[in-house]
Formats: sequence, structure tokens, C-alpha cells
Amino acid sequence: MSENIVSHSLNKARWVIPDVAIDDVDLLVRRHDVPEIVARLLCQRGVASEDVASFLNPTLKNDFPDPFSLKTMGDTAEDIAIAIENGEKFAIFGDFDVDGATSSAVLYRFLKAVGVDAPIYIPDRLSEGYGPNIDALKKLKEQGADILMMLDCGTTAFDIVKEGTDIGLKIVILDHHEAEDDLPECWHVINPKRKDDTSDLDMLAAVGVTFMMCVATNNRLRERGFYTNKGISEPNLKGLLDIVALGTVCDMVPLTGVNRLFIRMGFAVPYDQMNIGIKELMSVAGITPLISTYDCGFVLGPRINAGSRVHEADLGARLLSSDNAEECKNIAWTLNDCNDKRKAIQKTMEEQAIAMVEDLGLQDDPLILLDHEDWHPGLSGLVAGRIKEKYKKPSCVVTYAHNLSGEKEGRGSGRSIPGIHIAQSFINARLAGILEKGGGHAMAGGFTMNPDKLDDLRSFLSEDIAKQMENTDTNVETVIDGVLTVQGITLDLIDLLQNRVGPFGQEQPEPVFMLKNVRIHKADVLGGAHIRVMISDWEGGTRVKAMAFRSVDTPLGDALLKSGTQAFHILGQLKINEWQGRKSAEMHIVDATPAS
Repeated sequence: MSENIVSHSLNKARWVIPDVAIDDVDLLVRRHDVPEIVARLLCQRGVASEDVASFLNPTLKNDFPDPFSLKTMGDTAEDIAIAIENGEKFAIFGDFDVDGATSSAVLYRFLKAVGVDAPIYIPDRLSEGYGPNIDALKKLKEQGADILMMLDCGTTAFDIVKEGTDIGLKIVILDHHEAEDDLPECWHVINPKRKDDTSDLDMLAAVGVTFMMCVATNNRLRERGFYTNKGISEPNLKGLLDIVALGTVCDMVPLTGVNRLFIRMGFAVPYDQMNIGIKELMSVAGITPLISTYDCGFVLGPRINAGSRVHEADLGARLLSSDNAEECKNIAWTLNDCNDKRKAIQKTMEEQAIAMVEDLGLQDDPLILLDHEDWHPGLSGLVAGRIKEKYKKPSCVVTYAHNLSGEKEGRGSGRSIPGIHIAQSFINARLAGILEKGGGHAMAGGFTMNPDKLDDLRSFLSEDIAKQMENTDTNVETVIDGVLTVQGITLDLIDLLQNRVGPFGQEQPEPVFMLKNVRIHKADVLGGAHIRVMISDWEGGTRVKAMAFRSVDTPLGDALLKSGTQAFHILGQLKINEWQGRKSAEMHIVDATPAS
């Protein structure tokens, strides 16, 4: 049961506080020496008392899962180990996003450490589109590849994978996208979302699957006496965890289970031992250690992605694979420039997309699907995400490009809301003959289509998503993790939340706290889009800065700017602001409502 606090906030959301047994909260406070607000948060998120120590302080020794629990991992690792011993030639085909770049870099570095120099091929997002293509596979075969490691793609690429197999490539797919009942015909498929996989590791990103494969292969090489016979040391796999953490955060997979461990361990890598490419990109972006999930998801990730969005698809993988500091510095600056170009193009697309929604009255449809002949194919997912955020509806954006055969095709990206599995809708549309390709995750996916079938796709997806909505509650609901006073917001509490209860992300959202009867002392506009307020408890005392981002010209923003002497209940997330060496607590406002 949950307590309904507010039924209709300024952001049109229902606020609820889940019921938690006070005895369970008291038990965690006594056993684990955590504040009551943290104990309640852990109880609310289903962390049992016996799991608290592992949750707050995961270790590789105690919490790293058995990589051989992944379906067919034993046979795959054994075959790859034998191929390494026999000197077979490897090549790497990785997706063009951050998960693909980090997966490629992890595998490249592992293979290099065992004496294998494997070229990396990243497809051009604009000319080749998502997933493997036969021209690329033929090229790698002609260059001498015996074994093709296909990373972060391939699970639903049945025809292309079969063609690659037919030309003599031994293809190994390391993926995490939704799988169908059948799998491609190839040497091996490792994917925790296989229907027959019982590992319970379906939270992994492709980079996590790739790292698991490296651990398993290293195990087999050790058992076979490879390192002793060669007189070489085993690879430092732990030293790859900063790359694994970056890819895991950026692919928006659930930050549960082993993913928490990857991120904790990856962020703990000492700065002087970090991947050179990550350090150079941090320098360009103005990030100082220690790195955070925000830094990865909103600063580093977009820069790595930016290369593929403007015809520089392989820059991210090259950055993370190189040990040449000067090369990494040059690539980092190039990616930064690519990102500036991306932001300018994206801003124009978002403005046009929002105008289309308003002009056509699409905001009440089950699905918002937009297309435009002049939109940039590399930015469809980002724009779909912005539309989804603004209208709280599953959203798709379709752009157009010519494929390698010179034919015009539609390339779409979709972003979803809780309760709606958008990738399954794309798979259904592909099975119905409407899409050429389609897949992804519950919250995000992509597809390729014949432009003539746009109307059919709109009808199909709207009906499919409407059926999903019938079986789930898609009303906007904000779960409150605790109630605080402004006086109770301290740096120690925020540090505990960020560094012990975190990392936060998918299925482990950053805590949202409620402040009751807040007095607003000052409100002003920053950067033309954001609102800054100074708040205190109604009775007075400590004042804390609070930011409401992108709130200008919204009901929330208007209410804050016109607050006067009105008391507010405010929801927000706690942050530490660092400025000129000084730290202060602040809140990022999620929602608010006038106090009655």
C-alpha cells in the first residue's frame, strides 16, 4: 500500500509514499549504522537486511557473478581460447554508440594483452545504419579475419549473420538486446536475454557481457597453461573496469546487481591508472576526479556518441583503445567539436518537432511519431527522448537516408515511458512485415523501414502501444523516498546517498525527497530556461539553493516565479555544488505544489 500525498501537482503528477514497516527501518538503523532516512530508502527499494552490506559496499571477491552462468559461455570461452592459441585472426565489429565503443575497447585491449591484434570496425551511423551489414563483413573477411566478434548488435540480424557465416567467418555475438525465440546461425551467441539463458544477468550492457567473456576466456587460457607456456603475465582485467563502468552508465541499463559493482569499482580506479582516453576526454570536458554517473551519462557519453552522429563513427572506440596520450588528446578535442555541432543541430530539430506536435495536436495520441526529410539521422534518438520527456508519451522520430545500395530508407528511434516496452512493439512490427529491422530495450529502441510504410507503422504502433496501456498504469506517478526539512539537508547526508547508496540510474533512480511548507525567498531566471530559488523551512533557518531546470514557461516555473508569500511542498533530488573549491548543498526541483 502507498499513501497518496498529492493527486495533481504542478507537473500533473500523483505523489505517493510507499508504506514501509517501521520495525524493518529500525532494524537497518541498528544493524548497519545508517540514518533513518537511508534505512527507509533501502527498505522501500527492497534491500533485505542480509543484503545491505553487499548493496552498500559491493566487492569483486564477494559479489562478482560466475561468467559461466551465461548460456554457452563455457563452450564459447573454450573455443576462443583455442583460437588464440592457434593464432587465428580476429576482427571486432561494434555498434556506433557508447556501449559499442566501450565493448570494442575492452575486447581489443584484452586480445592485445594475449598477443592478438584485432582491427575494430564501427559502422557509419549515417551511411550504413544500425547493425551489421554484409559489405563490412566481406571487407573484414578480405582483410584476413577468421573470427568476427560482433558486439552490441547481431541478435536479430538473421540474414546478415547467415551471409557472414556463409562466406567463412566464425561469428561470435556478444549482445544484450531483446532476443526472439530463434537465434542467428553462427558460431556462438552470448546474450543474457536469450530465451534459454538462466543466468539472471539480463541487466548487463553489452560491455558487461564482453567483460564477462574476457574473464571466462582468461580463465580457460589459464587452465590450458597459455600464460605459462608463453611466459607472459595475465591481463589486468580489473584495470578495464573504468571502461566497463562508462559503457554501463551510458547505455541506461538497470543499475542493479553486478552493474552496481562495475560502476563502483570502475569509478574507484585511481586517476593515474585510468584509461588515457577517458582522462583526456575528462580534461577537455572540464571534469575533475572523482568521476560520477552524471559525468558519464551527460558529459562524457554525449561526446563519445557525437562522433558517430557527424560521420566520425570510430572515434570513440579509437579514443578508448589507444595508449598514445597525444592521439587521445587530439581525438578528445575532435569529439568535443563534434558535440558542439551536434548540440546546435539538435536544438533546431527539437524546436521543429515540438512545433509539429502542437500544430498537429499529437500530444493526446498513444504514441507520438514524427518524421522530417531534412532531419539528421544521427539525432533521432535524442529528439525522441526530448519529446517523450515533454509530453510523457512514447515517442518515435523517423529520419531518412540512403543505404549502401543507394535506396532511400527511413531510420527511426523510439523512447518510452514506464510500462510500455517499445522494443517489443518494434519487433512485432518487423514480424508483421512493416519494418525491415527493429529492436532494442524496453525504454529505447530503433528500426529501419521502407518510407512508403510510414502510415502503416503509425497505425500499427499506436494500436500495439494502446494495447500495452490497457494492461498497465501509465499515469505519471512520482514515488517519494522520504520527507526532509531544509534544515536536514546536509553535505554528509548527500555524500552518504551518492557514494554508498548510489550509483543511481535505471531501476535504481536517484532518491526524490519531499520538503513540506517551504518558504521561497528569491526566484530568478538563469540562462533563459532555468529557474533558481532560495528556500528555507517556513519557520526560517538555513537557506538552500534549489534549481528547476527547463522550467521557464511551464506551470512549475510560473508558480515559482510568482510565489510571493505562498508556501510550497517541493520534491527534489539532493546535490553537492562545487564552486571555487567550496562545497554547498542544493536541491534540483522535480515538482512542486502550493501548500494548502
